[in-house]
Amino acid sequence: MKKIIAIATFTGILLASCTPKTSATTAPVSAAQSTAEQIAQGKTIFENSCGRCHKLPDPTSHTSVQWVGIMNAMAPKAKLTDEQHQWVYDYIVSVKK
Repeated sequence: MKKIIAIATFTGILLASCTPKTSATTAPVSAAQSTAEQIAQGKTIFENSCGRCHKLPDPTSHTSVQWVGIMNAMAPKAKLTDEQHQWVYDYIVSVKK
């Protein structure tokens, strides 16, 4: 009986560990989800929040994929909300067009 319980427990743990993990993503899903007004707000946030600590990078100096990584690293330091994060990202990507 103990063997059956041990095997059932082991099997349950094994099955649970093999299930795919879901991860919360703070990266923007895609560009241009924001309205023109929100993108303008993103520009203001970019200039004020990012420019407070360092020289502002040229938005065209990185690809949109590179900006995802940069934004994910810097947004928490700038204390941006998810919404502000999206607006800044959409502003940066809109400059490239």
